[in-house]
Amino acid sequence: MTDIEEKFPRSLWIRLIIYIAVGHVFAGFLWLLFEVGAKR
Repeated sequence: MTDIEEKFPRSLWIRLIIYIAVGHVFAGFLWLLFEVGAKR
């Protein structure tokens, strides 16, 4: 585990997690728009 932490700094992991979270929220928002649009 220490080898992985040495290759990737903590700030890079935090940034990666934030990007993944924002991506999931954005994808969920698009999915919600398509679901509402399909029902109308």
